[in-house]
Amino acid sequence: MQRKKDAGSALSRRGFLGSAAAFAGYSLIVRAPAARAAEGAHGPTSHEAIKAALAAIEPKPKPSELYAAEPGMSVVDLDCELMVAGGGMAGVCAALAAARNGARVVLVQDRSRLGGNASSEVRMHIVGADKHGSRKGWREGGIIEELRLEDAARNPHRAYELWDLMLYDKIVCERNITLLLDTAVFRAEVKDGRIGTAWARCDKTETLYRVRAPLYADCTGDSRLGFEAGAEFHWGREGKLDSAEELAPDVGDSRTQGSSILFTARQHDRPMPFTPPSWAKKISETDLVFRKPTELDYGYWWIELGGMGNTIKDNERLRFELLSIVLGVWDYIKNSGARPDAANWALEFVGMVPGKRESRRLLGPHVFVQPEIEGAWKQFTDGVAIGGWAMDEHPPEGFYGKDIRPFTPSPVQEVYNIPFRSLYSKNVANLLMAGRNISASHVAFTSTRVMATCAVMGQAAGTAAALCAKDNILPKELSADPGRVVALQQRLLLDDQSIRNIRNEDPADLARAAEARASAAELGPAANVLTGEVRDMPDEWKHRWGTRLTGDTWIELAWKKPQRIGWVQITFDTGFERELTLTASAAKTAKMIRGPQPETIRDYTVELIRGEQVVASEKVEGNFHRLRRHCFQPAEADRLRIRVQATNGSDRAAIFEIRAYRPVSRQ
Repeated sequence: MQRKKDAGSALSRRGFLGSAAAFAGYSLIVRAPAARAAEGAHGPTSHEAIKAALAAIEPKPKPSELYAAEPGMSVVDLDCELMVAGGGMAGVCAALAAARNGARVVLVQDRSRLGGNASSEVRMHIVGADKHGSRKGWREGGIIEELRLEDAARNPHRAYELWDLMLYDKIVCERNITLLLDTAVFRAEVKDGRIGTAWARCDKTETLYRVRAPLYADCTGDSRLGFEAGAEFHWGREGKLDSAEELAPDVGDSRTQGSSILFTARQHDRPMPFTPPSWAKKISETDLVFRKPTELDYGYWWIELGGMGNTIKDNERLRFELLSIVLGVWDYIKNSGARPDAANWALEFVGMVPGKRESRRLLGPHVFVQPEIEGAWKQFTDGVAIGGWAMDEHPPEGFYGKDIRPFTPSPVQEVYNIPFRSLYSKNVANLLMAGRNISASHVAFTSTRVMATCAVMGQAAGTAAALCAKDNILPKELSADPGRVVALQQRLLLDDQSIRNIRNEDPADLARAAEARASAAELGPAANVLTGEVRDMPDEWKHRWGTRLTGDTWIELAWKKPQRIGWVQITFDTGFERELTLTASAAKTAKMIRGPQPETIRDYTVELIRGEQVVASEKVEGNFHRLRRHCFQPAEADRLRIRVQATNGSDRAAIFEIRAYRPVSRQ
């Protein structure tokens, strides 16, 4: 897996990029000799660094006045600037975003692996704003795009365990993150409306962690940290009278969407018998009127239960019920005679963890609602993440509502912004949230709940937390200051987070004062790399330079006067018009490219030029990332040139954006 390199002392610790940590995770080329000497120091990429990280969480003596009934448990004190509870896609992206922007993070995950519903324990594929036909070109950028690209390139054979390991690698290679696996939050100490301490326990190591931080983020899905802290929340569906939402039921109730267990299966070269256990449900054709078992390789999300009760408290019962239905459906497929084509198919994986959709939703100063998804979002000045999945309602009865269609989608006409005011608690001042537990009505939740949307909300919340930690302020103070909101949005854009109607206006970006020119531009003019936007719809060339690849293909930025340049950022084309996710479905995978995306420039050289002399350069081979950052020894240059040698398969070269910055970031 790709390792990161430290940018050394070229950037200030708490400047515009937070520190050299801001480079981590994005592919970074280091030019400075001093930085080269520090290679490997960024993140626990060596045994010594890992030992040091483990030493930081060695158990300390347990206070006698606490947990006297558990004398076998040791207490470890951890201090950080942000504690993230929950290691699903929202939590992973929140932790990475905060750490890369300079904050010290403790990430607490109650499972042995990261990814939540996307992990090998559940195996739900990640979907988001680009899923529907009118959404081509709206695949999410930022950290989730980085993860998707790396998985496609490193894991073309679609092994879910390698996805788990890639997420683990990303987290442990961030020196600002302390990761606690198999550890669950169970208590929060609150004073004057703020969390002062969060407690988490790992029974596998007989350890209690006492985590103190100025800021906390609840990415647990079930809002466990917020619940323990007394944060206001809602459970269930608001009624029309309460929410004025057309899609809401006439009368509100406590019903939710349910949980599912998935399976995977594989075709063999001979008949594979299946004998169900005695407790498997007997499934007949009448149970499947609206739930047809079509593809055989990938389990069925419509095996869903729990919405009529409590998806948290009933989890163990739901596990048993869902397993009995899964094996009953497979028995029907194999043994009823309805699917003779299934003779050579056999189960390969059956989940033991119910993939949960809905439980508590924490309340923020703003509750995101249906009319805002349908267009009123354009009034927001604090948009920080995009959504676009349909408002996708599932009946609370789930599989047992056999006469009810398993979902009712209400299309969303365009991709929308999610406001920052829905990502922090209204009554616990230092609590942020991201994922399916944000401040949204049930109807809006049916669109925002999908994992790619959760991921970009996580990146927004983590970035906001880093800015708050830097300035020692609370989320509500950031939200109340228009200048700080703009700074948050611009920081997110720098890290490739898409926000509707917001473009790069960063005054520190030297490229904004440059002229762009290129060897050729048959598809899109060179000036397109300076529009401040980094995506096009299919067949559009409004925001990217493009030309047919020849023997001497280049694009450059030129300034009237030499500029002192310390680092350069390039945003490449990675084929946003295609879906890209990890799935066990061969039919879905056939529409993707499981490998480096062909549009992406693979081999290129970055040159800083003064007059006719190249004063600094770096050659890259084998690139598959969208966002690349190059750190140089500070150099005076009047031109920045990118020479393209090869792509990953396309006959055209394309770049969305080029940025350039001085060597010392803003304070």
